[in-house]
Amino acid sequence: MIVEQRDYHVFTGKLNEVVHLYETEGMELQQEYLGNLLGAFTTDVGALSTYTSMWGYASYADREERRARLQADARWKDFLARLQPLLHTQQNRILIPTPFSPIR
Repeated sequence: MIVEQRDYHVFTGKLNEVVHLYETEGMELQQEYLGNLLGAFTTDVGALSTYTSMWGYASYADREERRARLQADARWKDFLARLQPLLHTQQNRILIPTPFSPIR
């Protein structure tokens, strides 16, 4: 298994709007294609105004295939058109669990 951590750094004052968009639209679409949500978070300490999601995949190839199908969906493109103006930066990372990790 691999884990994708995706951080969206949101313009000040727009975090609640981003969370609402995901709660009411984005999460359902992502679940349909990506399937294994490990968690969705906002920050309280550190880089504030950040929305983080973590998704589990069987492999990097599984991630690529699932994300490609999501990106091809017109509903997702519409969602992104409304989300992207609220974001000022994004950071993604792929995490590989250690042999002793509870998630593997």
